[in-house]
Amino acid sequence: MAETKTIESNLKELELNALLEVTEAINNNLSEESLYKIYHFTLLANLKVKKLALFVETEGVWNCKVFFGVAAEIVNGIPVDQFEGEEKVKALGKTECQEFDHVIPVMHKNQLLALVFVGDITESESGLTNNSATTFLEALTNIILVAIENKKLARQQLEQEAFKKELEIAKQVQNYLFPKNLPATDQFEVAAYYQPHHNVGGDYYDYIRIDEDQFLLCIADVSGKGVPAALMMSNFQASLHTLVRQTNDLTTIVSELNHQIKFSGNGEIFITFFVAIYSKSQQVLRYINCGHNPPLLQVNFKEDMELTQGTTVLGMFEPLPFVEMGIVENLKEFYLFCYTDGLNEAINLSEEEFGETRIMKAIKSVENSKPNELNLTMMTAVNEFRQGQEYRDDVTILSAKFKS
Repeated sequence: MAETKTIESNLKELELNALLEVTEAINNNLSEESLYKIYHFTLLANLKVKKLALFVETEGVWNCKVFFGVAAEIVNGIPVDQFEGEEKVKALGKTECQEFDHVIPVMHKNQLLALVFVGDITESESGLTNNSATTFLEALTNIILVAIENKKLARQQLEQEAFKKELEIAKQVQNYLFPKNLPATDQFEVAAYYQPHHNVGGDYYDYIRIDEDQFLLCIADVSGKGVPAALMMSNFQASLHTLVRQTNDLTTIVSELNHQIKFSGNGEIFITFFVAIYSKSQQVLRYINCGHNPPLLQVNFKEDMELTQGTTVLGMFEPLPFVEMGIVENLKEFYLFCYTDGLNEAINLSEEEFGETRIMKAIKSVENSKPNELNLTMMTAVNEFRQGQEYRDDVTILSAKFKS
């Protein structure tokens, strides 16, 4: 009788020491891997558990996190899925699971966290006994797994906060990309509309006054979305402004931009780009279309044409395989409408795209109107067409009207 009490006393002391060791490890904020190692060592060395396999479910998949006392092929052969419905300790027959005597479901708030398979616990002379094993193993495993789950949740929260901060920074950076003021006079008016697909998009538009006679208009769309796209477009904008201060030659500007994108994007980021420079004195519009949706130009408010001449998307080839500059002469007055593919690729409930035909129809419906009125009409048309369907991409519109 006294010997039995001594064994029970020793066992309680071992269990208490094990709990203290695990609790200390958790309080020291050790890594997930370290916590599993302590769990392993505590059961094997201190509590004399001879055979064990701990399976934890992650996103619907059972993974073995700790095992000892049996070969890996035995562990791999355990039909874990068959025990997902267990809520209490179950004794195992040899036909159910080789080498293991019991399966212990570890629950937390009525949710199954893990399954512990143990074997030969009755043969332990100084460690766990069959009666104490299941209860203590369940408690110890629960403590470890809840701690690991809390660490994951805390890490996810930190990651979400960091990502949110990155988005805020990227959004601020992107706001600096767009011109603060666009021309709005009787002779020349420019209006833009921008709607990112997510919080931060990869579209860009700009108006740059070169001198008293010339100005530049452009629109661009970078492959990818989110923070990387915004940062790439920020570099693109800075490079463009620097180049425009150095030269008005569009071929040089486009070739240099392509080189920088190819270099900084490692051939994995591409940008479609349309850029045009208009000279009021010469009444000439020079442009290059780099794989972008062709802008629509109404020449002298009469003839409509698409601006298609140019080259391929930027960042794909170095050097560019060809560059053709388009020239529109005798251009005394014009209406220019530019957009990114988020507009024409917007879909309705039937998966039908808005398309270029509807874009042209919307433009025709408000001929000779102000650019901001055209943009509003266009967005009203596409929003009615979508029937509540989400946009698949960023939407950017740049409209300009010049009168002599």
